[in-house]
Amino acid sequence: MKREIITTDDGSTTIHLPEWNESYHSKHGAIQEAYHVFIKNGFSLFGGRPISILEIGFGTGLNCFITYLEAKKKNQTIDYVGVEAYPIPMEEALQMNYAHTIEADESAVFEQIHQHHWEEKNTISQDFTLTKRKQFFQDINDENAFDLIYFDAFGFRVQPELWSEAIFAQMFRALKSNGVLVTYACRTSIKNAMLSAGFSVEKLPGAPGKREMLRATKAVAKL
Repeated sequence: MKREIITTDDGSTTIHLPEWNESYHSKHGAIQEAYHVFIKNGFSLFGGRPISILEIGFGTGLNCFITYLEAKKKNQTIDYVGVEAYPIPMEEALQMNYAHTIEADESAVFEQIHQHHWEEKNTISQDFTLTKRKQFFQDINDENAFDLIYFDAFGFRVQPELWSEAIFAQMFRALKSNGVLVTYACRTSIKNAMLSAGFSVEKLPGAPGKREMLRATKAVAKL
């Protein structure tokens, strides 16, 4: 499938798949979408305490990179796991301009994120570990392992099977009690799939270009 590097509206790059008319990030702004959905409405909920994060769709590494940057500000300990069935080539990763666009002097860390071996726990910094797993989402079998899930799969329009009740049941099992899942998507069928899997679900204002997004919580029943 043909792949193109494009520049989104906030000046940051992403990968576009013309055959699907689908991009790894929003054309309205890759970086601003990532911060809005995953940092503002997910990561920020946990204050500065140590947490474990599962990313569904590791892709360009943008979400991992900005999580590292935010955790560094707070000296927050993060155990990050990124799942990706089809890792992007290194030459594409190096064309992403995130470190430059964010004005963070961390380009070496972004490269390190992509250079580290898959299927191994890698130390990015004293407080940040990264494990990249080459895995189909349907094969995830973690239980009570994560505080937060970044659900960043390709959209329902092109891969509806990744937004099913069965997938969200796996996500529910993977989360610890009171764990949170955030995603850029907000479609009634997706919300219903989350509810059927056992989540409490809320709609939130979306990133620029999208009206709404979803946040799901593995709420513990009060006795």
